[in-house]
Amino acid sequence: MTKPKFPNPFAIAATSLMLAACAQGTGLAPSTSTGAALDSQSQTAGGSVGAASAVPAKAFNRFPDIPVPTKASMDTNRTLVFGSGETWYGQLGLSTNHGSDDMFDFYKQELTGFGWLEVTSVRAPVSVLTYERSGRVLSIQIEKASLGVGAKVTLTVSPRGGAAPVMN
Repeated sequence: MTKPKFPNPFAIAATSLMLAACAQGTGLAPSTSTGAALDSQSQTAGGSVGAASAVPAKAFNRFPDIPVPTKASMDTNRTLVFGSGETWYGQLGLSTNHGSDDMFDFYKQELTGFGWLEVTSVRAPVSVLTYERSGRVLSIQIEKASLGVGAKVTLTVSPRGGAAPVMN
């Protein structure tokens, strides 16, 4: 088998995003603090388990309206996102070393501080949480990682009722 002459640019970009995501701190702190002022600046993460401060990794700056646990990495094979800021939609795949029960509790606790209203949630071997905010629906699927420790988290954001998303 011969090696290609030029590296695949998509593979380089995906690797860069994954490495940037791995640069986060420890614990389950969200990517931004909860509360009324939601920005991507460094803030104290009150009430979160295991961290005093949470600064979003560059790879997650596109998603200021959702909490991202520290040490989470973006799974580019399960990610397809359009837009950014608070108007993005698509699917964001995360891999984390935190257990699936910890991830369920994390999102249940943190999402309301980001303005999301719970629609329903089911804790099961494959847990599902559903939230709504500003004409968008967030569905979170959490399952144990296939190779031991950690969990796979899939966040899917779509316009409510099939409305076309507003892009900046």
